[in-house]
Amino acid sequence: MYINGEWQAASSGKTFASTNPATGALLGTVPDGGRADARRAIDAATAALSAWRTRTAYERSEILLAAHRMMLQRQDSLATLMTKEQGKPLRMARTEVGYAADFLLWFAEEAKRVYGEVIPSARTDQRFIVLQQPVGVCAAITPWNYPISMITRKVAPALAAGCTSVLKPAEQTPLCAVETFRVFADAGVPAGVVNLVTCSDPEPVADEILAEASVRKISFTGSTEIGKMIAARAGGAMKRVSMELGGHAPFLVFEDANPEHAAKGAALVKFLNTGQACICPNRFIVHRSIVEPFLATLRARVVKLVPGDGLVKGTTVGPLIDDVALKKMQRQVGDAVDKGAKLLIGGSRLTGTTFDNGAFFAPTILADVTAEMLICSEETFGPIAPVLVFDDEDEAIAMANATTYGLAGYIYTRDLARAIRVAEALDFGMIGINDINPTSAAVPFGGIKESGLGREGARAGIAEYLDTKVLGIAL
Repeated sequence: MYINGEWQAASSGKTFASTNPATGALLGTVPDGGRADARRAIDAATAALSAWRTRTAYERSEILLAAHRMMLQRQDSLATLMTKEQGKPLRMARTEVGYAADFLLWFAEEAKRVYGEVIPSARTDQRFIVLQQPVGVCAAITPWNYPISMITRKVAPALAAGCTSVLKPAEQTPLCAVETFRVFADAGVPAGVVNLVTCSDPEPVADEILAEASVRKISFTGSTEIGKMIAARAGGAMKRVSMELGGHAPFLVFEDANPEHAAKGAALVKFLNTGQACICPNRFIVHRSIVEPFLATLRARVVKLVPGDGLVKGTTVGPLIDDVALKKMQRQVGDAVDKGAKLLIGGSRLTGTTFDNGAFFAPTILADVTAEMLICSEETFGPIAPVLVFDDEDEAIAMANATTYGLAGYIYTRDLARAIRVAEALDFGMIGINDINPTSAAVPFGGIKESGLGREGARAGIAEYLDTKVLGIAL
């Protein structure tokens, strides 16, 4: 763990292992922190807050720029570690490290653009001045599916705003967090400003974060179930929260779209990170008149996917994170087939010399999917593409919105008016129109409904770490 500028063991002396989901091989061990370690990290962040928040924006910016340069210098080693620990193919891991570095660069620039304002008063002898000031000590809880970029997406804006942080990374990918914090340390982030607590059981650490009054902000990325619990408890102490939770993205393909083009985009975004991305489509809602050519092209693309160890050249689909995820895939496919879905390809765990020691599930396409199937209500987070059909625009919108989630959605159409009309009608925070990547460090990322609260990235990302203060001055 990294607490108050020092690499430390857990108070208990315990450790836990990190393993490769493709091979089952042991990668290393890390300290197994608990409540006492979280307490030490919070104390360090609290002690460091005053000095850090009074650093100039330019000083904070320079440190973030140094971290950006170092992360890019270490891109290959960080990507290799990520592939070993998380499973995604090496090329995709390199892309993620670049994306993580983008947040460091973006918020290095935003640090210098935290503006106040002067508001006119009705009184001639009065002035109003509005300041934006750091929230204080912040806690971040990050997931395993993007184990480096989710750290920088939370820690970078906190640093830029003048906040100090305590990070609890996913227990499946602690080594990625350790190496990311080496970047922060080597970039010159002062002792106590960023702190890392690794643990195999997140509950005691989360309990301390939620109980401690000095922690004024919590940023969480993970499941809706856990996010609701954290938000409810944080509300009792009026802690600010940012929640990036689950998704159930619809992918709408209208009759005027090119079905082959749409299917190519569908294959790319569905099997991104083995389907383990919160913005991966969960339902492909395709107009009845073009569903056959869409399915034919989608199947042709999926057949060419190469599952395997992400370090092996040519691999395009890595393993799932663990056996729990595998069982979920099997349950969803079994339920769909039992209720009448047609299995076009895949549908089972991959076996054989390459796969037996890992958590591999075959890339899968289901046709004739209907709304009562489990896969239409439960987030999949895996390599299964369920295809439904619709007959008119209103029906498509209703099908897309028939979920408690509201993170991302996709529309394929060549009709500009329809694209705008449907995008405005969809209850999702991000919409890709003929585009499978509506994300960037420069744009707000987040959802509505049960997909979360707040936004990350863009100007909105740093605003989450700032309090508004009004000065009323009598002359």
